[in-house]
Order: sequence, then structure tokens, then C-alpha cells
Amino acid sequence: MTTPGKKKRNLQDILDSKKTGEKMVYMSVPDYTSAKWAEAAGVDVAVVGDSLAMIAHGHSNTIPATMDMMVMHATSIRRGAPNTFVLGCMPYQSYNTVDRALQNATRFMQDAGSDAVKPQGGKSQAHILKALVDAGIPTASHIGLTPHTVAIFGGFRIQGRTADTAMKILEDAFAIQDAGCFMLEFEAVPAKIATVISKQLEIPTIGIGAGVGTDGQILLCHDLLGVFSDFKPKFTKRYANLTEVAVKGIKEYISEVKSGSFPDDDHSYSVDEKEYEKFLGMVEKRKHL
Repeated sequence: MTTPGKKKRNLQDILDSKKTGEKMVYMSVPDYTSAKWAEAAGVDVAVVGDSLAMIAHGHSNTIPATMDMMVMHATSIRRGAPNTFVLGCMPYQSYNTVDRALQNATRFMQDAGSDAVKPQGGKSQAHILKALVDAGIPTASHIGLTPHTVAIFGGFRIQGRTADTAMKILEDAFAIQDAGCFMLEFEAVPAKIATVISKQLEIPTIGIGAGVGTDGQILLCHDLLGVFSDFKPKFTKRYANLTEVAVKGIKEYISEVKSGSFPDDDHSYSVDEKEYEKFLGMVEKRKHL
């Protein structure tokens, strides 16, 4: 399913998109198969999001994601999308000190073959972001609704709806840019606010629930394809409903097994008739031993 001749995006392509106006398409993928889908479709950046703790492991939020979990998934995603830029999202508390951030970011780059990493946070994390960049690790960040601090927000709530909170997001964005990051992500920020901030920056922005005014968009593969059905965020558009298709297919399988119509001859292996008769003779002979 790899796209023939697909040119892998690089860091400069992403940076240049700010000037060219090309909308970059990011998609969060949790596994090898969805990574193959992403590459075959032509997604620019495959994101190893810690949302996979929910989608692939059934947790109620992203907090339980560990580095071991993320590296395992990132490695399979790298195999599934060898010609796609892969961005590894650093999980909860994996970057709470400079040393820990460097160690865990290196795991993404060295062990999993990722092309860049993405912690969360702005001004408060600027020293971490700068340390990663200074170490030669391509780094992005994530502001607005940051799932790692959702408890502080009192739940999954839109950020930046007042002038003061919008200014905080703006200051976070500049701190991310000043730290040397190549991109930032807005989550759950009013469209007008995200648009204004994006226009102030030299680095590209991507949005999830942040309107059309960002320089690119990101959605979760399993959300946009209707695979994950526990809930549907407001910002997710369903482009397919694979869960409905899957359940229908499984029901048909169950029905055919129950009725004895599956497997039929087309889905079974044959044997040479002479060998079969010989086998029956051997079975009969064994009965009389």
C-alpha cells in the first residue's frame, strides 16, 4: 500500500509551508495498518499521539500512556509509513526535567526512528523545548487544551475564550517559537483566536478544533474514519464509518458459521483424491489394530 514514488516530507518542507501557504495534513495513527493507510492516502505527517492510550488500550484519557507504550507503537508506525514524516508525541511526565526529556526524546528518534518529537506546553516548558532543540532534536509543541494538564483545566474545556486567556496562548506560542520549535499545535481554541495568533508567528501552526485559519490540520485516524466510537469530539468530521461496516461484516460471519455455509469450497484447501482414499484406508486399518 506504500505510495509509489511518494516523497517523504522533511523539516524544511514543513517550515516552508508557512510561506507557500500549503496546508499541511497531519493524522494521528496508532498502529502499523493505519500508518499504511496514511501513507497510501498521502498524509504529510503521521503522528504517534498518546491518544492511542484511549484508542488502542481503552483508557479514559491519555495519562496512562508510557514511553515503552509509545516507542512500541512508534516503531510499528515507522514500519507502516517508511516514506512519511513521523512525529512522536511525548507522553505524560516523560519531559518533566531536561534530562528526562532528552533521554525520552532520544528513544523516539533512535529506537523508534521518528523524525521529530512533540511535548506539550508553552512558556512554562520553554527551557525543556530549547534543550531538545539545542541537542539537535526536531521539536514541536502543543498549546490550548493540553491533555496532560486537563485536570488543572477542570476537564476537556475550550481555551482562549477571554482576552486574557487568549493572550496567554499568544505568549505561549511566541515562547515555543523562540525556543526554536519548528511547529506548534492548537487544540480546542476559538477559530478567530487561533487565526490571529497564527498570523503573528513565523513557524507553521496546525489545529485540532481550532478552525481553518491555522497552517494545517490534524485529526485522529480512528475518529475521522469512525473506528473509535466511544465518543465523538465536536471538531471531528466523520469521513467514513468503519465501525458500522466492521460490525455488519462480523454479523455476517457469525451467521454463516452458525448456518454451516462458511467455510465453503472456495475458502477451504483440497487434497488429491487418491491420497484421500489412501488416508481413509489407513484410518480404517488403524481402527482394527
